[in-house]
Amino acid sequence: MSADADSTAPPPAHSAPPAHSAPPAHVAPPAHSAPPAHAAPPARSLPGSGPERRHVIAAIVNNKPGVLNRVASLMRARNFNIESLAVSHTDAPDVSRMSITLRGDDVLVEQATKQLYRLIDVLKVQELTTEPTVEHELALVKVRATDATRAEILKVVELYRGRVVDIADGSVIVEATGTEAEVDALIALVRGFGIKELVRTGTVVMTRGAQSIEEATKR
Repeated sequence: MSADADSTAPPPAHSAPPAHSAPPAHVAPPAHSAPPAHAAPPARSLPGSGPERRHVIAAIVNNKPGVLNRVASLMRARNFNIESLAVSHTDAPDVSRMSITLRGDDVLVEQATKQLYRLIDVLKVQELTTEPTVEHELALVKVRATDATRAEILKVVELYRGRVVDIADGSVIVEATGTEAEVDALIALVRGFGIKELVRTGTVVMTRGAQSIEEATKR
């Protein structure tokens, strides 16, 4: 066949265009997470489960028979060991003030403080543990003394701002005042000479500044 005939031959079929790939399925945007619920408040510690520490409580009460026993009984029922309890008249003759020193965990002491208000004749209660206060205690210590040790005892007492209130053959009576820690320090030093007798009043405490727990009961 001639070249002309070949030129009349139908052109080759065009190849089919490549099939377009299907468009990707629409990807939904990630769903926004729901807003977090309000966080629950931290669980409150159970009474008696926390660490024990020293607490000082002041209570203003009516000066009537049986009030001291009711306060002490409430503390005993809560299984507190009262380290000291000092009671005295206030400027008003019909009102007394108690200074209670005890050890316990914060939640248990808070509950006991609130329960004191339920007692008849309790007018005002305040925990002074974290307040700026003036705190003092009085102790009388009868110390064994000899001619060889008496002068040394007097120097120790003077160093710790105590004073000797009695001198006898074989002993001296030392008066110590100050915070519980200061009184403890003096007693620890004279213990090396021998303590024949010891009496302590317990802590009395008052908040610094112009506020007054006693005036608060008169409002």
